[in-house]
Amino acid sequence: MSKQSVICVVGPTAVGKSDVAIDIALEYGGEVISADSMQVYRGMDIGTAKLSPEEQRGVAHHMLDVAEPTDSFTVATWKAAVDDLIHEIAQRDMLPIVCGGTGLYIRAVTDDLTFGDRPQASHIRTRWQAYAEAHGALALHQELSQVDPASAARLHPNDVKRVIRALEVAQTAPAPLSQGYDFTEKTGRYDVLLLGLWMERQALYQRVELRVDKMIEQGLEAEVRRLLAAGASAELPALQAIGYKEIVQYLRGDCTFDEAVDAIKRNTRRFVKRQLSWFRRDARIHWFERTADGAFADGEADRMRCTIRDFVEGKCHIRHE
Repeated sequence: MSKQSVICVVGPTAVGKSDVAIDIALEYGGEVISADSMQVYRGMDIGTAKLSPEEQRGVAHHMLDVAEPTDSFTVATWKAAVDDLIHEIAQRDMLPIVCGGTGLYIRAVTDDLTFGDRPQASHIRTRWQAYAEAHGALALHQELSQVDPASAARLHPNDVKRVIRALEVAQTAPAPLSQGYDFTEKTGRYDVLLLGLWMERQALYQRVELRVDKMIEQGLEAEVRRLLAAGASAELPALQAIGYKEIVQYLRGDCTFDEAVDAIKRNTRRFVKRQLSWFRRDARIHWFERTADGAFADGEADRMRCTIRDFVEGKCHIRHE
């Protein structure tokens, strides 16, 4: 039996993935599934650059606003929901188009990753949760620094959930979380075409800064205030997202507003570099260049169109080692 075809549009923040995914959906009869780990949360619209209904241009979008910021929402939760969605979209004779910059979410689809607990993980997780309650987040973070200093350097002490996850992996996995993901390409349940968008680095950084300025103008500070007023703790993973954690620091008096905005821009640029590093490791991705104004570079739109047409017509398939 042939595999279900899925197109994935990937790349760094601000490169223009959403518009391209919508264009593909309009041309080929598709529906878009968001692969953004923060757009799943309700009330987090401005800081995640979530598309408005008008910007979605009549194309059905999925995995937006499916959880509260106070909910525990993992890649395993996302993967289970997306597998069902892909089946439902295909049943409607539509093309599933997964679009986003969260690399592990994309790999969950392309490589059909599973996320079952290790046998002893639950016990270890409970023990570290109790330790955090008894000794505090900083002491927990110091414990992580002893066994996985690289992860400790990456994670904020207040991000208790991810610190516990890193401790859990350090104690149950052959290698610590900081040693990274196994990038060996694996056979998944879907026939996937990976389309990657890239842009000259300085042009992309300029787009990042313009995007952050727009978020500020649209009311990012007020959005963060609403989340906090609604009971979302600043220590929740959702509010550790770039854009939110910096505004929280400003509201706490840890920095000025201008310093918070500069930090959002700086941290987003760093995130872009990590995204590019992640996606560049995947040799299956077909890369297409975009220009600073959001258009395709000369010839790139036609090349992408041919790549998609060949895939849809069954002339090319995902390559595995």
